[in-house]
Amino acid sequence: MLSGAENRESIFRGVEASLAASRTRVGVLRLRKSFREARNDFLRSGGQNVKVSMNFTTIQLAFDSSVATIMLNRPEKRNAISFELIDDLLRALDEVAKSDAIVLILTGAGKAFCSGMDLDNLKELIGRSPEQNLKDSETMVRLFRSLYEFRKVTIAAVNGAAVAGGTGLAFLCDFTLAVPEAKFGYTEMRIGFVPAIVSTFLLRQVGEKQARDLLLTGRIFDAEEAARMGVVNEVVPADKLMERARALAALLMENSPASLLATKKLLSDHARAELDAQIEAAVRENAAMRSTADFREGVSAFLEKRRPVWSGK
Repeated sequence: MLSGAENRESIFRGVEASLAASRTRVGVLRLRKSFREARNDFLRSGGQNVKVSMNFTTIQLAFDSSVATIMLNRPEKRNAISFELIDDLLRALDEVAKSDAIVLILTGAGKAFCSGMDLDNLKELIGRSPEQNLKDSETMVRLFRSLYEFRKVTIAAVNGAAVAGGTGLAFLCDFTLAVPEAKFGYTEMRIGFVPAIVSTFLLRQVGEKQARDLLLTGRIFDAEEAARMGVVNEVVPADKLMERARALAALLMENSPASLLATKKLLSDHARAELDAQIEAAVRENAAMRSTADFREGVSAFLEKRRPVWSGK
């Protein structure tokens, strides 16, 4: 374990030094910036016993006493969801689950929380086989369910835009705090896709009428509206976001850890049977939609920055 501001500084200096030895100059400059941002966030935390895990490339995982913090760490990509980030996030969740942490805080580096699917990965989806599409859908389900059913208490500290899959990550946590500038949206419809997996969770959170509005229009909505719908617990000024998240974590840790774990398990068990049936159908629909002409046109139009020409096929 490490203690004190000097030791916390040395962690990030060491990471930057190792990156400089193993990356190209352009890559180093980008990664140095992201690690400086991560460092500054942790230094502001005031934590005295920070331990940083070095096992990831697209996220930052740190433990401070009984609080774990996962920071999506691709600020130059607005923390977009890549295949690598999914793998890192799943491994980080497993590490936190096995640790002594009681509360997990999820946030993003830079100005965005998570901007949705990585554009390079989005291009790859066009030519994938039905079997690959099914596997991709199952992987996304695994990520969302791992967060939704996580055995420890989770807090999303949404520091900026959280779109498509980013909205899913933000709202699947037990508590969601957001800055006033945060934007949300289930924008899958705009690229000829179907929000099959996220709809399963959203219906439970806001009800059918509200879910129909958000899913069918694909519109962007702000933090205040999200709070009125009940999917954001509190809107917090940007300079107070992490402070408020840690204060909430401290409040939660006043409770019995055994009771927190038991209550989380109770809530997950209560929802599991219904989710199993709904998600099985959602995975099939998600994979099938990727084989349509409208999906190929929607993704191509999005990447080419033009209006799509839909065929309805």
